[in-house]
Amino acid sequence: MIVTSEKSRLDGTAAVPASKSHTIRAVILGSLADGESAIELPLDSFDTRSAVAAVKALGAGIETGNDIWLINGVAGRPKIPENIIDVGNSGTTLYMIMGTASLVDGLTVITGDDQIRRRTASHLVEALNMLGAEAVSTRGNGLAPILIRGPLKGGSTSVAGVTSQYVSSLLMACPFGSGDSEITVTALNERPYVHMTLDWMNIVGLDVEASADLSRFTVSGSQTCRPFVRRIPGDFSSATFLICAAVLSGGTMSLTGLDMNDSQGDKTVVDILKAMGADITVLDGDLVVRGGSIKGTEIDMNAIPDAIPMLSVMACYAEGTTVLGNVPQARLKETDRIAVMAKELVKLGADVEELPDGLVIRGGGLRGGSVHGHGDHRVVMAMTIAGFASDSPVRVDTAEAAGVTFPGFWDTMRSLGARI
Repeated sequence: MIVTSEKSRLDGTAAVPASKSHTIRAVILGSLADGESAIELPLDSFDTRSAVAAVKALGAGIETGNDIWLINGVAGRPKIPENIIDVGNSGTTLYMIMGTASLVDGLTVITGDDQIRRRTASHLVEALNMLGAEAVSTRGNGLAPILIRGPLKGGSTSVAGVTSQYVSSLLMACPFGSGDSEITVTALNERPYVHMTLDWMNIVGLDVEASADLSRFTVSGSQTCRPFVRRIPGDFSSATFLICAAVLSGGTMSLTGLDMNDSQGDKTVVDILKAMGADITVLDGDLVVRGGSIKGTEIDMNAIPDAIPMLSVMACYAEGTTVLGNVPQARLKETDRIAVMAKELVKLGADVEELPDGLVIRGGGLRGGSVHGHGDHRVVMAMTIAGFASDSPVRVDTAEAAGVTFPGFWDTMRSLGARI
């Protein structure tokens, strides 16, 4: 699908979609619980449906209604799947279901689409092998398809925290191993998302001891996961696009459904944009954004790699120079988002310098044109929003990818006045 966005002013109230990160953790832990769990107001998207299909394949029972998903867990004992598990485009599901599959007393095969088959899982494969499971990449390069034979026993392991999802996968699997586990983590990226996993483990009664710097974890084996009822908060990663659309378009927008006390890493985008000069306030629980000019700054992106596509667009419209740095893991997402954003923004007239771990962008606006969305949902949405302030329209292909995390993106934007 190709979309064209034009200069627009966005005004009104929008409900922020539920958090993908919370929804998938709820699905994984609900599937491992002993009893029935209820997920209220989950995100229903391509990625979360991949997680649902994966845990169903491993024996969990799930009813997915419009506002509530009911999960009957397997009490920490997932079953041998009848077929290959295909996670689609969901990297979060790939990594987290690898941990769940390591608990199976038998063989599980996990694969995904072409983007997933280019995303390395080598560090997680090695870590699972050290815990007594048998994990291997069929091509011997750390990429899916991945074969995993359990059950995981426990012991000592170490993992490079290239993505926090490796760590979260191990943390959610180790309580169900037959023995205790110790996990050592080096060079951890995206720390807030490990805190999110620890919060969820506390909710379901799983015991883990974590060092203050999240470099070492001790997890008791043979634990029981209790069922839960929990409402999923709004997704700050998705809210980033709405906030930035309001700022760039000069409109006024109220966003509902966000919890400013939540552990999501992308919550810091609010503070970043305020530091750049954006007018953002909290009023009666809603986030109120008023459009206006912004100034360039230097941003440590390590905890918020998903925000690099949208913040790189914002930098193009900021006064002065913006540095988006310390985010090497952004090259390991659905696409190499550093290289992709540099390449596509230049097509629109941006002044961009690519760094090994980020981007340097000198503001001055964008002139419009045609760009490739690379089938990456965050690139597609960011480039669409770029057109709301560009001199001429912006055309973006592979736009259907927005459904990975924000299925209602197009309708929401149009309802606020976007010319798409």
